[in-house]
Amino acid sequence: MLTAKPWRTEALIRLGLSVLICVFMGALVMCSLRLVQGNAAGRTLLPIAVILAGFGALIAALVLTRKSWDIERTPARLMIFLLSLLTGLTLVMVAQDLTHAATVKAGLWQMVVVELSFQGAALVLIGPFLREHQTTWSAGFGFGNDPRRAVLLGLLVAAAALPLGLLQEAMAALLSLLHVAADAQVAVQALQDAPTWVQRLPLGFVAIVLAPPAEEVLFRGLMYPFVKRAGFPRLALWGTALFFAAIHWNLVSFVPLALLALLLTWLYEKTDNLLAPIAAHSVFNALNFVALQIFDQAWSQPR
Repeated sequence: MLTAKPWRTEALIRLGLSVLICVFMGALVMCSLRLVQGNAAGRTLLPIAVILAGFGALIAALVLTRKSWDIERTPARLMIFLLSLLTGLTLVMVAQDLTHAATVKAGLWQMVVVELSFQGAALVLIGPFLREHQTTWSAGFGFGNDPRRAVLLGLLVAAAALPLGLLQEAMAALLSLLHVAADAQVAVQALQDAPTWVQRLPLGFVAIVLAPPAEEVLFRGLMYPFVKRAGFPRLALWGTALFFAAIHWNLVSFVPLALLALLLTWLYEKTDNLLAPIAAHSVFNALNFVALQIFDQAWSQPR
């Protein structure tokens, strides 16, 4: 059974805002890449100035999330934070418009930037969050609770979850019958567009090594026990599962990912060790990555 976690509401809000700010900064990096890849005539000072100002505003907002907030004692800090965040978000949208970054299909390296700005930033920011609670990764997420059993159960669940790939195909067929657009996830499209498997390795590394621990810490390690401890166990289970599926922003994979999230939550409850869902998530992604290489190679063979 999962042990109670001491996560504070105010600290979780600041962590979530910090991750969101990093995602916005990733969008500015995308704009910068788009500017560099564009023609020389399009590299005017205006988009460069907007991007730099956006980084400045978002960095200021990020710095203001690093210290505890006391609404009664620090109203000025909160107002400055909101002003910095809104200014940064506005400049992100202006930069995207000036560089046309939002209208261009995301490539492999653009997807790597997106993933790093979310999962990579989350892993970096979890450390200060744990120190605020005077705990460690091992104590906070149960890494010392029979790790061999946890990893073994994770591997077994990953194998049991393989039929979810068939469910995804069924969802694609159903959406097609309903005349609903059934595109693959953006990351999967980027992998398919890469001409060689060597060029796919960076995104494969992100999907297999980086994303599982980051997403498991956020959804199973923090959100789930926090909502459950607040007295809403069903909302914790279903809410975090649906939210996990929703952030992947894809109709075809929504139901399979929600079911996967339920399995991962069960694993965490069963083992009280976040290594179990991390292992399952990582192996699940790895098997799907390998399957994508095999199927793409088979379809590319002359007939």
